[in-house]
Parts: sequence; structure tokens; C-alpha cells
Amino acid sequence: MSVPGAHPFAHLVGWRPAPLHDVDRLDPGPVAALSRALGYPAAVAEEGGSLPPLWHWLFFLDWPARDQLGSDGHPHEAGLQPPVPDRRRMWAGGRVVLHEPLVVGRDTERSVEVVDVRPVSGRTGDLLFVTTRAKISQDGRLRVTDDIDAVYRSGEAPERVHPRPTGDPAPGGPSTSGRTWRADEILLFRYSALTANSHRIHYDAPYARDVEGYPGLVVHGPLLALLMAEEVRRTVPRTVGSVRYRLRAPAFVQEEFLVEGTVRTDQPDVVDVRVATARQDGHAVAEVTLT
Repeated sequence: MSVPGAHPFAHLVGWRPAPLHDVDRLDPGPVAALSRALGYPAAVAEEGGSLPPLWHWLFFLDWPARDQLGSDGHPHEAGLQPPVPDRRRMWAGGRVVLHEPLVVGRDTERSVEVVDVRPVSGRTGDLLFVTTRAKISQDGRLRVTDDIDAVYRSGEAPERVHPRPTGDPAPGGPSTSGRTWRADEILLFRYSALTANSHRIHYDAPYARDVEGYPGLVVHGPLLALLMAEEVRRTVPRTVGSVRYRLRAPAFVQEEFLVEGTVRTDQPDVVDVRVATARQDGHAVAEVTLT
């Protein structure tokens, strides 16, 4: 629950740094590269085609100088990261509204601002949730609104309680209508490279274990969200209008997880997708709702 006044991050509630504005071209190269990394026989979109939901995360990348990075791989100072000492950051969830499809091969504008800051105290300690909103436009028209919820803590993580990945099949097995994945170190490396993500929990196993308290390398939260959206895109031939996702627990390298979507019987335009692992004993690691 929130603890106004007494919380060590309470002074950041009104923190609103200057918005960021940048321009990028949605080159087909990264789209083809991620398609190959995921094992698709062809790129999901060519020049002039529509970019699928969440694939805009391949663009507007930031490559700080080496001396600007902290020990965790994140920048020391970044315009939209809060001034938290010895900062640790994780992606917690978000909401994406797709007003119009983005077109591959076109110049694209983006503006990003902090829209919410919430101090929270829970079983894992004092946290700070920061929501940023990106507005992405092409040809002078708003195409995508992307809200991202990031969670920050100060200092080393407390003792984690995540059971070790077992390598057992994800719940549901081969008879389920969903798709099973087993992320390996190569996929994590390629996704990190394609998204300019230098957070060490995705490639440095001793750091992930000894400093941040995980039992192994962590699968990227946005990669899980993208895989869930892909399960719907590849099986339900409908245009996606919005994506709401929540990352409940980490998924780890070499751990099999099941991505499974279900159309709501009372709302046929809504699809619920979940990721489950054997370690979670059937409980969802991540959840997505697409309309």
C-alpha cells in the first residue's frame, strides 16, 4: 500500500522531468532480424507494410556512452529515470493503444513524458512506480499511445523467493492450443541487442544471481508481452486496437513457458492471454488483454 509522507520516495510524487522528443525511421532491418530471432520463416512486415503490435519497441533506441552506464547496465542519469540512489529498475506492465498501424520504412516522431509517480510499500520493500507515456506519430497523425509502468528500488534487492527453474514442461503440455517457448541465452542476447537493452540481468548470470537475487538470467518483460500479442496476431485474423499487459513474476532462461490465448465468451472482441511455467505451478507469470 502507499505510504504518503513516510515513504523514502514520497518527495518524488510531483517529479516531472522535461519531455523527450525524437525522430526515427522504421527501418525493415530490425523487423527482419527479430522475425529471424523468433524463428519465423519470413519478416512479419516489409517496407510499406504495417508494423505488428508492440514491434515499435525495436525503434527509438538509446545508446549511452560507456562511462554513462551504471553497474547494472542502465544509464547513471537518464531524463525519464527518477533520481533514486543506487537505482534498480524492472518493467512491470503497460497499456498500448493502436490508433492506426505504423508503416515500416517511414520517418516517425515520438514524444515521451512522465505522467504518474507512485511510491508503494510491499512485501519486497519500498518501491517507486513510474509511468511514462509515448505518443508516436507518422504523417502528422497519432498512430500509437504507449504507457509503460516501470518499478524502481534503491540498493540491492532483498532475498528473493523465486523457486529455481526446473526445465519441466509448462502446465498444459502439448495438447493445449497455445504455444510453448523455451528462451535460451541466444534469444535473450539477440533481443537485448535489437532493443539496446544492456541490463545485466539478461546476459550476466553471476550478476543476476549474486546482486539482484534471481536464480538465473531473466527473460525480458517486453519480450514476454510481445510473444503474447504474437500468439493472438498469428491465430486470430483481427486488427488489434489495444494491448494491456501485466508482468506478475519473472520468467527465466531455459525455462519452458506456455503462451495461451482465450477469446472471452461474453466479449468476442477481447482476447485474454497468459504465460505460465511449471515453476509457477500454473499461476500466470504474465497476462495480456487485447481488444
